[in-house]
Amino acid sequence: SLGAGLMARPYLVGASLMTTATLAFEREFAQQRRRARMTFAAVTLVLAVLFLLTAEASNFFKVTQVTQADGTRAERWVIGAGLPRLGEYLTKTIPDLNWSTLPGDLAVWFGRWQTWAELLLETVLIAFLATVFGVIGGTILSFPAARNLAPNGWVLWLSRRFLEISRTVPDLVWALIFVFCFGVGPMAGVLAIGLHTMGALGKLYSEANENIDVRPPEGVKASGGSWFDQMRYGVVPQVLPNILSYTLLRFEINVRSSSIIGYVGAGGLGQELRTAMSFQEYTNLSALFVIILVTVIVIDRTSETLRHRVIGLGATA
Repeated sequence: SLGAGLMARPYLVGASLMTTATLAFEREFAQQRRRARMTFAAVTLVLAVLFLLTAEASNFFKVTQVTQADGTRAERWVIGAGLPRLGEYLTKTIPDLNWSTLPGDLAVWFGRWQTWAELLLETVLIAFLATVFGVIGGTILSFPAARNLAPNGWVLWLSRRFLEISRTVPDLVWALIFVFCFGVGPMAGVLAIGLHTMGALGKLYSEANENIDVRPPEGVKASGGSWFDQMRYGVVPQVLPNILSYTLLRFEINVRSSSIIGYVGAGGLGQELRTAMSFQEYTNLSALFVIILVTVIVIDRTSETLRHRVIGLGATA
């Protein structure tokens, strides 16, 4: 009996210690949950206040006067008053299409297809050349703009500030500047989109560079390689899939951008959009939208297929 009690004592002590540890863990866990809930509630409250303030500053709660069917004036919430007008505007852009006369209706809808095809080709070429310039400049600056790869602090600071300026100024503003400098035409569009693309891609490339495994460039350095050799053989092979993905995505974005900056005289379909809006040619607007949409879809599918082939994935879904 005495021996059995001595043998059982370690188990009792162990069980007591386990119970104490469990209680301590549960108390700490409860405290962590309370802090997490309080943090979540505080963040939610701050975001809600910021949302309300931003909505108020953006006139989302504005009340406006509208004319009713009987001619009287009434106050309505600006969103409720504006949505019917949006539907009215979209309705004007839809052409009259009938199955019995569909070929002729489509011919009328896309009656300026030859002019639009030429401007679409110009739009795609602007986007392509601007993407090439942006990739070259962004790639060169992405290495000194990466904190783990910059040769020194001054180079890091200058590279990052230049990339920030390039992407902070909207490409439409760059287009206005270059139209003033070089005149109306595609050249202004290429320079505007290319400069903005360089800033955006340089930022993305540099972030990819900061996430690399540092051992390969260190190995190149230990074997006597220069800083450029470290970038070429130790960094580029690691970030190449990311570079390709970002580049193809940016090309798709640039196609859309190049179809807009023509609005200020920088070439492409934008000038047709401006003409259609100025003369209230609503069906031409929808035709141009369909053309741009189909172009973006084709580019997106092509880019996805190319990207999957490079990184070794199978067929796209």
